[in-house]
Amino acid sequence: MKNVGEAPQEELATGERSTRNRVARSILDHGPSTVAELAGRLGLTQAAVRRHLDALVADDVVEAREQRVYGARTRGRPAKVFALTDCGRDAFDQSYDKLAADALRWIAEQEGGEQAIAAFARARIAAQSGAYRKAVESVPAEQQAEALAKALSKDGYAATARSAPHPQQGEQLCQHHCPVAHVAEQFPQLCEAETEFFAELLGTHVQRLATIAHGDGVCTTFIPKTSHAPPAARAPENTAHASASTAGRNPA
Repeated sequence: MKNVGEAPQEELATGERSTRNRVARSILDHGPSTVAELAGRLGLTQAAVRRHLDALVADDVVEAREQRVYGARTRGRPAKVFALTDCGRDAFDQSYDKLAADALRWIAEQEGGEQAIAAFARARIAAQSGAYRKAVESVPAEQQAEALAKALSKDGYAATARSAPHPQQGEQLCQHHCPVAHVAEQFPQLCEAETEFFAELLGTHVQRLATIAHGDGVCTTFIPKTSHAPPAARAPENTAHASASTAGRNPA
């Protein structure tokens, strides 16, 4: 006879999967996270979070890694964070990656293919730019990074904006998810075009510090604190290309 209040095994299993999915989704939305951060966001005990993380690690959905530190390092050992693996990201809307990569690879093999891919990457960003321009142009300069992050989030990039760590003066635009990460790993022109667009949109040189496509937990773009030109004004070509010089690369 079943004890009072005892749930069937199927219900318990479903509850476990649901909570596990919440843990993975929280990492997707917020980037590599510590056990304490996950527990705080999800309202779970740290022991429960560790149990779910152990299961996710065993299923190759998340992996433990040393926390990246940008700017001045503090004393002590960096905290361990948990990030989504490629397998984990595959569960979130990347089912057309192979088709897209095959198509771009075919284009690259044709005469003038590299230039064609770069042109495609810029055209793709231009096609998406309307909502981003509207969001940025509707707020004061000091709120533009946050407005851009919200607009990117609507397109599935789970983006946030925050003050850059000392001694940097500026903001970091963090994209915790990239729907085209697997394709961008093979074709960095996608990252480069996006970085150029951010520079043009915000009217200032920006620097790509990290990308999901090249193994980082978050796509991170540094936006220096400076007087902003009107968002609609195009940045000089040399500025835009300099901004993209580190796109798709890991920090040195």
